[in-house]
Amino acid sequence: MSHTLPAPPVPSASGELSPSLLLLFAAACGLLVANIYYAQPLIGLIAPDLGLPDSLAGIVVACAQLGYGVGLLMLVPLADCVENRRLVLILLGGVVASLVAIAASTAAWSFLAATLTLGLCAAAAQILVPLASQLAAPAHRGRVVGNVMAGLLAGIMLARPLASVLAQWGGWRAVFVVSTVLVCALAVALGRKLPRRAPQAGLSYGAILRSMPGLLARNPLLRRRAFYQAMMFAAFTAFWTATPLLLVEQFGFGQYGIAAFALCGAAGALVAPLAGRLADRGLTRAGTFGALACVTLSFAATGWAGQASTVLWLALAAIGIDAAVQVCQVLSLRAIFMLAPEQRGRLNALFMTSVFVGGACGSTLAGALYAAYGWHGVALLGSAFGLAALALFATEGRARPLPAADGARRQAQSR
Repeated sequence: MSHTLPAPPVPSASGELSPSLLLLFAAACGLLVANIYYAQPLIGLIAPDLGLPDSLAGIVVACAQLGYGVGLLMLVPLADCVENRRLVLILLGGVVASLVAIAASTAAWSFLAATLTLGLCAAAAQILVPLASQLAAPAHRGRVVGNVMAGLLAGIMLARPLASVLAQWGGWRAVFVVSTVLVCALAVALGRKLPRRAPQAGLSYGAILRSMPGLLARNPLLRRRAFYQAMMFAAFTAFWTATPLLLVEQFGFGQYGIAAFALCGAAGALVAPLAGRLADRGLTRAGTFGALACVTLSFAATGWAGQASTVLWLALAAIGIDAAVQVCQVLSLRAIFMLAPEQRGRLNALFMTSVFVGGACGSTLAGALYAAYGWHGVALLGSAFGLAALALFATEGRARPLPAADGARRQAQSR
């Protein structure tokens, strides 16, 4: 694709992204990352069909998240040494091939291997996020990141209801067939519209990988933000891995009912652009505390809601969890992207790898705890993740302003 479609010129980094290009970035991120979550509401269908026991059902979701984490760590840093448009289009080809293999799988090992590869290649979304930040005007970088993340997070949350509806209509394989068509259309659009970005020469891929441990060691802000979001995302994936099982077993929901419930969480995507504007105004620390507290309290509410068979309160808790996770992630990304423009690929890779390792742990533990202790065990797990993040937050001193590495002297509070 990159050999036959000429790339448009690169927009000025000091100007604004056009609305249409910004929309394409957001849609691309959403469609790519949605592939990791289609299986989440379908584990009750996929696991028996592939011969997986209930105690291992969570691995259906965890495999994609682990693959995504590996892609973040090993492929996203290539954005600092390989032309970004070409890299994105190559990875999209891998996504298409993986989706075809998943739809054709008849055994657990082939499904899980293809799912792992799908997650690996879907990491292309995290090449697009820092690229959008690079092309944005410095004063509006938080807003641009927030809008792109709104698309990404909407993809995560809309993936669940879409998967449930399609599975009710044509079985779980139909979900991945439809996704194949959507990603092919996305590849054509990106091939036509995505601008080229050639990184500054000077570092080989090996040198970039060797530099990453040092980047992590030298950036306490990165380590702190990575831990916050890893705990938040672990809670998020624990909730949405176990919730379909609860809805089926305790509330008698079918796939359409699960889809309707999942739409509740999608409402939380509306807060992502707002979070970006809060960050641009220097309210990162206050917003972070609110998000961490919201996840912890929402999970406590889910424990009562699940036990009392109150689906309304469970839905309200879902909105709170999803919104809080999004706020924390947008605030964290905006702060990290202010550190060093030439290192954004690596910084994003380290941050998001930590996040999705946390997500994979949440999915795996949620499946096992639900099988052993029911919803009460999952609620305690999610609350524990939130409390761990709050415990680290309590160790912060007074937030200090961070210089914007691109020359803009805006305040970016690290906490």
